[in-house]
Amino acid sequence: MEPGAWGNRTAVTEFILLGLTGNVRLQPILFVVFFFAYIVTIGGNLSILAAIFVEPKLHTPMYYFLGNLSLLDIGCISVTVPPMLVCLLAHECRVPYGACISQLFFFHLLAGVDCHLLTAMAYDRYLAICQPLTYSTRMSREVQGTLVNICCTVSFINALTHTVAVSVLDFCGPNVVNHFYCDLPPLFQLSCSSIYLNGQLLFVGATFMGVVPMIFISVSYAHVAAAVLRIHSTEGRKKAFSTCGSHLTVVCIFYGTGFFSYMRLGSVSASDKDKGIGILNTILSPMLNQLIYSLRNPDVQGALKRMLTGKRHPV
Repeated sequence: MEPGAWGNRTAVTEFILLGLTGNVRLQPILFVVFFFAYIVTIGGNLSILAAIFVEPKLHTPMYYFLGNLSLLDIGCISVTVPPMLVCLLAHECRVPYGACISQLFFFHLLAGVDCHLLTAMAYDRYLAICQPLTYSTRMSREVQGTLVNICCTVSFINALTHTVAVSVLDFCGPNVVNHFYCDLPPLFQLSCSSIYLNGQLLFVGATFMGVVPMIFISVSYAHVAAAVLRIHSTEGRKKAFSTCGSHLTVVCIFYGTGFFSYMRLGSVSASDKDKGIGILNTILSPMLNQLIYSLRNPDVQGALKRMLTGKRHPV
């Protein structure tokens, strides 16, 4: 730590991340586990993207959003896992101030888009099941692109706001972060200046990025459930519940871990429980999404088989 380029505003030029464990014997094991998880996540999501791209049957709004979700999962896990793997190999983790702030921004940008994209996907299911006659016009390519652009814009504003608010804090004391990546709550604990404004911004951000989307998702699925229960065909009900059930599972995992991480600023210090939630949020959630939502889908499975065997979709 030294005054350096930040003058009187901050004396910290780097942060030391404690990582998942200080046990040197465990670090190689953790490296293998999380490297495997990273490869599986990247490979699975790239396979889904390829299947959606080459399979005409999957050129629908639902799979358009799924493709975007796969891109986000690749981005989210790539922001946190590769740096963590380097730290596990080096047995220490020193992160420059600028790199820490950059990781914070990109993580919240991608996770924020994820929040609102899940809402768009719930709206898509609502239109498909509750408004089937007008679905093709109300969920046109232009509407799909507009929804994704709105998700990106809202998330960019949220991520930039939090990043700027953190960058003006004074970090003049300890620089040891009890986590395996740079995030808001652990950095707040190291600030020498007041974090009152940051706490308020986090509350407002959580409302727009978490509470409001959850309300829209709940309302959408309340209408979907009512519509599905009116379906007389058992096969029709099963198909509708299968698609919606997968989406709701992803929503519960994503929002559950997110709320636990960011809606409890009263906690005095970080703990191993926070790291466990971080693993679920940044590693397991992207890895499970492909299994829960896409790879178990018979259309995606069929597209992947045809892509691997070189067979074309039957006309």
